Amino acid sequence: MHYTGTLDDGSQFDSSAGRDPLEFVVGSGQVIVGFDHAVRGLAEGESRSVRMEASDAYGERDDNLVVSVPASQAPAGLSVGDQVAAGGRPATVVSVDSETVTIDANHQLAGEALTFDVELVRIS
Repeated sequence: MHYTGTLDDGSQFDSSAGRDPLEFVVGSGQVIVGFDHAVRGLAEGESRSVRMEASDAYGERDDNLVVSVPASQAPAGLSVGDQVAAGGRPATVVSVDSETVTIDANHQLAGEALTFDVELVRIS
């Protein structure tokens, strides 16, 4: 399937345009719940627009996933925006100062309602 994802403000966060269509097995858990539901019932060549709340997308933001650690315990040279691993999950460095490094392990789209325009290209 091809898709374009936008936020409520209309900004686009992802699209398959210019790439191969996304392939996945419906119901397998390979994609977010709302995206999986968006294609159910479509025939090849059909399209629709589906808006999903955060709970059917990347979940609500969890403040417990934002943690600060002493800068002395963090890898040297970290900058805001760097990607690191925290407890086995990806996290983003959100602030760095001489005493602390703060990371956020929430998905970048956590807490956001998403709209997907989807087109089912092929069922195999």
